[in-house]
Amino acid sequence: MLVEWAEQGEAGSLAELDEGLAGLADLVETGEIKKMLGGEHDRRDAIVTIHPGAGGTESQDWAEMLLRMYLRWIERRGFKREIIDYQPGDEAGLKSVTFTVTGDYAFGLLAAEAGVHRLVRISPFDQAARRHTSFASLFVWPELPDDVDVEIEEKDLRIDTFRSSGAGGQHVNVTDSAVRITHLPTGIVVSCQNERSQHRNRDSAMRVLRARLYDIRLKEQQDKLDQIGGAKKGIAFGSQIRSYVLHPYRMVKDHRTKMEVGDVDRVLDGDLDGLIKTYLMKKASGTLGQAEPDDD
Repeated sequence: MLVEWAEQGEAGSLAELDEGLAGLADLVETGEIKKMLGGEHDRRDAIVTIHPGAGGTESQDWAEMLLRMYLRWIERRGFKREIIDYQPGDEAGLKSVTFTVTGDYAFGLLAAEAGVHRLVRISPFDQAARRHTSFASLFVWPELPDDVDVEIEEKDLRIDTFRSSGAGGQHVNVTDSAVRITHLPTGIVVSCQNERSQHRNRDSAMRVLRARLYDIRLKEQQDKLDQIGGAKKGIAFGSQIRSYVLHPYRMVKDHRTKMEVGDVDRVLDGDLDGLIKTYLMKKASGTLGQAEPDDD
């Protein structure tokens, strides 16, 4: 009908046709991505942590840039997020951040981003204006429903309370009710400082701990299957997956899919869907390459 109106020159019909086709394309693309996300927990909400690599202020600033990139992506997709722990850097950036992402297939989509992200740029912190390479790691876990059995014994926990670090600002509330939980058998440490209630901070920290312990259990099971069947492992969690080059040229390159994007600013502003979709398509077809970074 819209095509007929457009041919007859009806006012506004071309714009309506363009809008309708764009909406249809979005629906088709969303359907394609969901077909590739068939994992047990892919549809769940996600828990995400970003850590800077070695390099002090350089890497801490890069970790803050990554946080902004993912928060912008979350906003673009209409998801919700909550930062539950934010540790500011000494001079700039951040030492660690943990946040939750609520939305359909949040975990399945963000799991495609897990790994080491590399930045090459002229350092704004170097008076000699030299080129620096920085690294930061993204870790992603599914937020588990209550009926998933993860046994945590109270005797295995050390629970400390402390005052939120830094000025808080847009990230956390500055209170005396922040909670840090150490799981003694594994050495895992999680904390939450977002809520003004110590009880709610403890609940949030326990959610993160459950997800991380469940992830360890799954990895142990997969290791046993690999040993029995001699299966080759895919790209290891934590391997370098992508480079963001700002100097001497400008490009984002995904080392697993070989996809390159020239508009670095657009990617850093949260336009990640093309990179994520390409990764999921290649993973589904078994054509992912090994992550081999260029020598920039």
